Amino acid sequence: MKKLTGGWMRLAAIGLLVGMAAAQTQTALPSAQSSTTTPGVKVGQGAQPADAGLLPTEDDLLRGGYGPYRANNHVLFYHLTLKVDPASQTIAGANVVRFRMLKDGSKMQLELTPVLSIDRVLFEGKPVRWNRAVSTAGASGVSNLRTFYVEFPRELKAGGVYEVTVAYHGHPVKQGRFGGFNFDEDKEGKPWITTACEGQGASVWWPNKDQWRDRPEGMEIDVAVPDGLMDVSNGRFVASKDLGDGYTEWEWRVHYPINNYDVALNIGEYQHWSGIHVNQETGQQTTLDYYALPEDLAKAKVQFQQVPLMLDAYEHYFGEYPFDKDGYKLIEVPYAGMEHQSAVAYGNHFENGYYGRDWTGVGISPRFDFIIIHESGHEWFGNAINAADRSDMWIHEGWTTYMESLYVEYRWGKADAIKYLNGLVPKVRNRQPVIPEHGINAEPTEDQYFKGALMINTLRTVIDDDPKWFADLHDFYQHFKYQSIMTEDVVAWWNQRTGMDLTPFFNEYLRHAAIPVLRLKFDAAKGTVAYRWCADEPDFAMPIKIGKSGSLTLVTPVTTEWRTMPWTEDPDSLVVPHALYYIGEQTGEGCR
Repeated sequence: MKKLTGGWMRLAAIGLLVGMAAAQTQTALPSAQSSTTTPGVKVGQGAQPADAGLLPTEDDLLRGGYGPYRANNHVLFYHLTLKVDPASQTIAGANVVRFRMLKDGSKMQLELTPVLSIDRVLFEGKPVRWNRAVSTAGASGVSNLRTFYVEFPRELKAGGVYEVTVAYHGHPVKQGRFGGFNFDEDKEGKPWITTACEGQGASVWWPNKDQWRDRPEGMEIDVAVPDGLMDVSNGRFVASKDLGDGYTEWEWRVHYPINNYDVALNIGEYQHWSGIHVNQETGQQTTLDYYALPEDLAKAKVQFQQVPLMLDAYEHYFGEYPFDKDGYKLIEVPYAGMEHQSAVAYGNHFENGYYGRDWTGVGISPRFDFIIIHESGHEWFGNAINAADRSDMWIHEGWTTYMESLYVEYRWGKADAIKYLNGLVPKVRNRQPVIPEHGINAEPTEDQYFKGALMINTLRTVIDDDPKWFADLHDFYQHFKYQSIMTEDVVAWWNQRTGMDLTPFFNEYLRHAAIPVLRLKFDAAKGTVAYRWCADEPDFAMPIKIGKSGSLTLVTPVTTEWRTMPWTEDPDSLVVPHALYYIGEQTGEGCR
């Protein structure tokens, strides 16, 4: 990336610092969509978001859609430059957006909250026109939408690479579960400033193409903070530079595709220590960098020793840590945690479990730090593999929740892993489908975590061959690494890999609210038990093993007819292994 010249003089050159004292103080507009990134904190264990199912706002429709002025370009690189003033709680900066045109066009769509002021937009060094999307609901003539359109002075040709610079400033408004952009203080009263905005979107604090499908292929992040403070952001640390005005600039370089919401600032009086992790199977080395506040340094140095074991487990199943060029960082923050790429946020109070609680209630989660294991798992699913639409977020959360059980299995064996997973069952509500409507910035309910993981464990049982299962897991991840995908891509891969038609299986668990129910009907006179599936997906025909304990029989129920097998034992003695299949069970004639 070609650097903007002149350090922070470049901001003055485009008038960014003018008007800082007049920063806007609008309140952030609520969205009908919810945010449940780290499970359980906001609404309690297993509870659904209070606003689930509400209609999307105009902002959601613009952010969730992929209209012509998004589809006509692909973002190649962001260069975000920002100055953070803790005293006034304001920010000022610019983002250079490098992009390739995919179609001829003279307009592109970007986002920045109207709470922050756009100072100007530059193209080829000259100001260009831009305008905010206008709300159809507003009568004041002042737009309250994030979307704005950049109008270029000529038609840009497909295949051409261009840059546009958006300069902005203002007072970010604290919002959402983890603050969005949060000006806080540590125990000594010193500034402690963090960002976390998956639910609210990155455009609550910096201008970008705020959607999930199109990720930049890399990024540079330069953050100026008062002397004595440190900024820790994503990517590889490049340098720190004394700007001579009481501020120091911290420069970071991201070498991989990155989600907008993964981009993070962590500003404080951080203490830093480091290490090296060596892959147990390949010898590949990953740099480890840890950051904690001075008062928590001793506790952090003990608790963060769980990182190498976590990396051992996940690398065993999926392959090398996906961001070796950037390294792995674990950073203390004042909220629970977040999967910021190569800069994982940690706020679990240096305790095992989840805030000291037994997360699945079966005595296993107190053996490890839930936030380290869960949030770091997102480096593989959520960061390396990314859902192309927020509605398919189960690809992040369902797989990462399942990864928790893989960590347990790696450390303590399969029986404990199955026990851990089944501790999730009471958290599932089955009131809405896991996958909501595409294209409207809709997030699934918390069932995406727990039901998603239980579905994946059920798939393992259906495949019924653990060596093959683990090879499948590895190859599935490797196939989609660094890509943005949809559920349809997941289903197609597993169909091809297994030679089975798993489309009804995935549809039943993800696109319908209820789980499949195995219906049983005993006939003592005939010495049989009849079985069928009650399911919303007509073609659901998942094979299942049932029967005598220690000698189960593989059967293939369908939804359209009863099938039978011999059974002369007491009906209560027929075993349905619910620990391995996430299903319901009923006896009698009718479905539900």
